[in-house]
Amino acid sequence: MDSKPETRQDEVAVAAPAAVAGKDQEQQDMDEDLQEASEVFNSLFSTRRPKDGWAGLSSGLKSATKGTVAGVASLIAQPIAGAQEGGVKGFFGGLATGVASAVALPVTGICVGAYQVGRGVANSVEAVNSTKAGMQWDQEKREWIFYYLNKDKAEVEELEAALKAEKAGTTASGDAAKMDLNEKKVKDREFYDLLGVSTNASAGDIKKAYYKEARKCHPDKCIGDPEAAAKFQALGHAYQILSNEQTRANYDKNGKPDSNSSDAAAEIDPLVFFAVMFGSHLVEPYVGELWIASTADTMMKDAMEQQQAMDMENMTEEDAAEFLTSKTSNEEMMLKQRKREVKCAFNLRDKIMPYMEAKDEADLQSFKTSIEEEATKIADTSFGATFLVTIGFALQVEGEEFLGFQNTALGVGGHAARWRKTKKNTQNNWKLMGAGINAATTGRKAMKEVEAAQRSMEEKRTRDAIGSTETEKEDQSGMDEEQAKLAAQKLEETIPALLELAWAINIRDITRTLKHACKKLFSDAEVPMVTRIQRAEAIRLIGDEFYNIGKARGGEKYTVKDAADIKARAEVAVMTTMAKAQGQEVSEDDTEEMIKQAKNMRADRAKEGGGGGGSDEK
Repeated sequence: MDSKPETRQDEVAVAAPAAVAGKDQEQQDMDEDLQEASEVFNSLFSTRRPKDGWAGLSSGLKSATKGTVAGVASLIAQPIAGAQEGGVKGFFGGLATGVASAVALPVTGICVGAYQVGRGVANSVEAVNSTKAGMQWDQEKREWIFYYLNKDKAEVEELEAALKAEKAGTTASGDAAKMDLNEKKVKDREFYDLLGVSTNASAGDIKKAYYKEARKCHPDKCIGDPEAAAKFQALGHAYQILSNEQTRANYDKNGKPDSNSSDAAAEIDPLVFFAVMFGSHLVEPYVGELWIASTADTMMKDAMEQQQAMDMENMTEEDAAEFLTSKTSNEEMMLKQRKREVKCAFNLRDKIMPYMEAKDEADLQSFKTSIEEEATKIADTSFGATFLVTIGFALQVEGEEFLGFQNTALGVGGHAARWRKTKKNTQNNWKLMGAGINAATTGRKAMKEVEAAQRSMEEKRTRDAIGSTETEKEDQSGMDEEQAKLAAQKLEETIPALLELAWAINIRDITRTLKHACKKLFSDAEVPMVTRIQRAEAIRLIGDEFYNIGKARGGEKYTVKDAADIKARAEVAVMTTMAKAQGQEVSEDDTEEMIKQAKNMRADRAKEGGGGGGSDEK
């Protein structure tokens, strides 16, 4: 008789965990459904904290619009989906759901929108006070913060070091390599990363770093590490190169000593090439490395790494393409641009230091005179006037906008400067669009003409292949050369259009970079507001001088129609990159002189060619 109660107790004991497990599973399913619903809601409606009344209004309108569009889409989609699953019955079921969604979603959107507008209005007072105090709105944290330029620099260096470490830029012992925002540029930095030092490191720093890393990866201390010996050997080789001034200088210029010299000579460095093409070396302290050059450089380096990976690991073309995509990450490009903006902000801060330290009118006049002389020197270079107008206008309006919001009633002056900036940016965007269309059209036309010439050449070669005499073969060779010259000529005709597009991209890039650099300079909470206002006044003064001198030199209407100048610059740009790859010193003055000589030689050859026929006739 006692066996039955025991059996029931056993059944209860077994059923209890099953019930608990069932409840846990049910709770988990509910949590997943709530999470999914939350994600859908957040994707439709913006509930993030708005900066001020205008931001709240914008967020509210977006929520109301998205709710209405989603409701209409649901009204159309739900009946169709229902009909596919359940026929006529499913259609009417889906229609009912669609009608409910068509009512509920717009109402929800309007309610969320009204809530966001209310939050924005409530935050407006805080926004005004925070702006007056010099604080900045953090888009990620959705709160007002004080910005510090030096702190931003330190963060950039830490992020870059972490990214370098992630991409195998680590020391021999595996520690993250140190980075410095003001590092000198070198051809290759692998040996510096192995030792964990900056490219600016002194001989003493390199020696200390070597002994420190050597202790960490010495084979006697890393018995369980099969790669310790190789790491130690690589570390010793790096130290041997960097500890000697001559070999270090050669490594900085040419990269690894065992690199193939013919490959180095054939390599085109985009940073050097575009610097020569646009003559941007004098304005680099203001604008940094041009985006178009930096992007080309990154893509070329990643493409080389892709080829090396294919050679070393027998990767397929698809795997190599995926590898290339992963190397050029959006995060890396954003960090590179942020580093550029911080560096430009520091350069601007150093540039205006004489103005900030001026004690009297004579010191201010001396500062202004130095800026005029610098602008005149820039204007004398190719494209210098266009650089001056672009940089000058950007600095001018950024300074006026900050001063306008700080010094004028209701920020009238700031709004006026912002309107000027918006108008100019719109014009530049239209120019960029037009240049892009023109470049695409010109390039497509040239390619069609080249392809037609190649087809004609192939057809002619096929017809003459059988039974051709030696004389006919020589004529065919001459025809091939003529066709090749025609193809080269057609491709050269596209260069002005492509360069026009590149210039439009440069203008937009410079404007954007200086906007953020100036914002960092004017928002730096490490100095009081009166100092920030002085900074803005100095930046506006530089902008005025640059813009006026550039405008007087015709920089507002930039053109790149001079084919002779373009060809000369391209030839010198290639020669300069090859010379620097071989370790030769080529200064900016040397390149400008070489360009002038190339243009003169082309002009002389053109004159000789034009008069050669007449002299023969005589």
